[in-house]
Amino acid sequence: MTSIIDFLEAYSISRLVAVPSMVRAILPTLQHRGHNKLQSCLKLVVLSGETFPLSLWDSLHTLLPETCFLNLYGSTEVSGDCTYFDCSGLPKLLETEKIGSVPIGKPISNCKILLLGDEDKPCEGEICVGGLCLSQGYLHSSIESQSYVMLHNTSLCNHLTSDCGSQLYYRTGDYGRKLSSGDLVFIGRRDRTVKVNGQRLSLEEIETTLELNPYVTEAVVILNRDQTELASLDAFLVLNKETKPDEDVIYSIRNWMREKLPSVMIPNHFVLVESLPSTSSGKVDYEALARLKCPRSITHAEDMMHINETDSLLDTIKKAVCDALVVKEVSDDDDFFSIGGDSLAAAHLSHSLGIDMRLIYQFRSPSKLVICMSEKKGKLREDMQHNTIQKPDQKTEIQDSNELVSRPSRMQCENNVSAKRLKIDSDQFSSKSMKDKISWDSGYSEMQCAFSRCNNVHYLNSCGNEGGNRENWSVELPRNQMVSIQELWKVHMESCVDASPLVVLKHSKTYLFIGSHSRKFFCIDANSGSICWETILEGRIEGSAMLVGDFSQVVIGCYKGKLYFLDFSTGSLCWTFQAGGEIKCQPVVHTSSQLIWCGSHDHTLYALDYRSQRCVYKLQCGGSIFASPIIDEGHSSLYVASTSGRVTAVSIKGRSDLQNIPWSNCSLPNNLATTVSCMDFPFHTLWVLELEAPIFGSLSIIPSSRSVICCLVDGQVVAISPSGTIIWKYRTGGPIFAGPCMSHVLPSQVLVCCRNGSVYSLEPESGCHLWEYNIGDPITASAYIDENLHFESHQLLGSDRLVSVCSSSGRVHVLRVRASLSRDSHESKVGEIAKLELQADIFSSPVMIGGRIFVGCRDDYVHCLTLESCM
Repeated sequence: MTSIIDFLEAYSISRLVAVPSMVRAILPTLQHRGHNKLQSCLKLVVLSGETFPLSLWDSLHTLLPETCFLNLYGSTEVSGDCTYFDCSGLPKLLETEKIGSVPIGKPISNCKILLLGDEDKPCEGEICVGGLCLSQGYLHSSIESQSYVMLHNTSLCNHLTSDCGSQLYYRTGDYGRKLSSGDLVFIGRRDRTVKVNGQRLSLEEIETTLELNPYVTEAVVILNRDQTELASLDAFLVLNKETKPDEDVIYSIRNWMREKLPSVMIPNHFVLVESLPSTSSGKVDYEALARLKCPRSITHAEDMMHINETDSLLDTIKKAVCDALVVKEVSDDDDFFSIGGDSLAAAHLSHSLGIDMRLIYQFRSPSKLVICMSEKKGKLREDMQHNTIQKPDQKTEIQDSNELVSRPSRMQCENNVSAKRLKIDSDQFSSKSMKDKISWDSGYSEMQCAFSRCNNVHYLNSCGNEGGNRENWSVELPRNQMVSIQELWKVHMESCVDASPLVVLKHSKTYLFIGSHSRKFFCIDANSGSICWETILEGRIEGSAMLVGDFSQVVIGCYKGKLYFLDFSTGSLCWTFQAGGEIKCQPVVHTSSQLIWCGSHDHTLYALDYRSQRCVYKLQCGGSIFASPIIDEGHSSLYVASTSGRVTAVSIKGRSDLQNIPWSNCSLPNNLATTVSCMDFPFHTLWVLELEAPIFGSLSIIPSSRSVICCLVDGQVVAISPSGTIIWKYRTGGPIFAGPCMSHVLPSQVLVCCRNGSVYSLEPESGCHLWEYNIGDPITASAYIDENLHFESHQLLGSDRLVSVCSSSGRVHVLRVRASLSRDSHESKVGEIAKLELQADIFSSPVMIGGRIFVGCRDDYVHCLTLESCM
């Protein structure tokens, strides 16, 4: 950098155009050598291409007080620069405005700037540029359809005519804010505005704050995601020359940041570097930073299993607590929640130690927790290895990693009760048991249908939830009936069961399909609990299963990114499809086309034809897909949501019979991109809506209006019309990780379960709050409404319905919900009538049919529970 200074002085350069990073690089040399010669010759410094920090301007202004500094803003698509700011007016501006960087100013001649954002923030939004400076777009690229928009003032134009007065603008992807002076200040880029724990953060704001610390010269923050999609903020710091780079400095900076920013904006890791890598143009090389390895703290169970045997259990717990709270040390008697712990940190700690999260709430200090765990000290590492590393069961070890192992069918062995089933003595049931009144599934004896979470019911070869008589049979209970929950059977799944069950009635028999983190997938007789068949997949199973349209095959995904198509009766492999990432969402079937639609961690939605064993369409969705898509069969529309907060509507109108396609005449190689291009299916995107937080819960459709209901991690419930406009919003009191529940037996209610322990009832068409009931523990699963068992009708109030809700702490609750919500009635709209506590956390959503509740649990079992009479 000395040579640059020499060059400027030798040739008496009067005008310098550079990026701020380059000027920052020569600043130490400039400060060391003095500035007399440059001060007399350098009249103008033009900076652009990056954010111009206030700290850098302050240093330059001190060294070169007579030099004029201009900050320009622009991009290639707008022929260079389109705004400017003369820094001579900055001192006066700082008297009235609180900003973190030098403003980018006002538009230059023949340029127009608009901020495209929310109506409630008219002075903040995405910077859109129009006017003579606008380029026509990229050659042979679709970018103009995505980044070039027609705008009316500050809103998108939806007119069909071209003479409506709208103008063409380029969406820069940059966000800005207009000051009272009319100047714009740069907030951050769209790709540098990230979401962490459901909250939108600006990385530039964190960097600007870090650079205000007296120890820090330069700072860059990036978002990093590990293999489990867990997001963390990594800060790379260049310290000033007087500061000694050690851990004490990092902890000092971290504590200083806690006073400046919310906890979610505090970086998880701080990395000290001598200098920041730069690109050939002098800008920060973010890709090079991302390749740097952050020092790995002892956080995961696999690290803890290698702790020296001489370390005590107490030291192990304290190290795990330090990592969960990101602190340097804790004392033996520190209360976990008093020193900064919350539910997320508790989940982190329970995962690291391999213990039930409830123990952390009961034994809140390391000294108390070590007493609780001392009896299990020998089992601690065994449990962590079982829950985290997921080694294959030695008894069923697979010789070939690609081989699918099936166990022979046991359908003919009804009398040979499996050792994995807990058989309950029939004497424990009261003679007045509800099962004595009527067999729980007898009303479906002539039907073939499948039940899955959120009251989704699918009928054989019919259009989704609309193909059959949903209330084929019904049983009434006396209005004053007292009930309890009893366990009927449970099946050992050999690891945690986070998946939700799929219950299928076929040929007068009832089956339950479910998998676990042991990589095993089971078909179970839902009446007796005996195992019909089991299969080992290549990866862990967290998602729910689905059936193809004719019920001949079961479809299930796994962590290895494979989607398996298994024979319904035997579990034998029919076909597998390899996606680019883990599959955790439940597939859906489009009955008229017989296509299976499924999303993946690779941000892609796939359409698969299982009969020809081909992928026929794929769509990028902007984020990982946890939520199961939903299909509106009547309008041939599909809706899918991702963890980026994006909701996409797709028209799936196409050939109703794929068998008519001349496959033999279309030479389709195995390459997916070529396959898609050869298919020429008329699927297309109808609209895309970007919401404010990630979406993990599956979507639902309101039958009357065909509107889509989606639940966001930040606690919002949003209703979207079929045309893509937001109809209403409702904000709950905590995060939401599961989809809404609706049923024809409660037509005027949408039930939403929230992490704050509350179940909310909302009116579907308006989003009005009807009632809220708190069960006392966090909920991360969906509710289920029993459509067959209910309390007898009242002449004024109608019948009360039963709703099953499971808390993440392991309790199963049954609520009694008023179907007809009369405003004149003073009776309670909802109340709890029974509950049962299982031995571990529940993240599986239940299915409840005729008083039977099927649910997975982290005690390594899938449970069948039943309501029993207490009279």
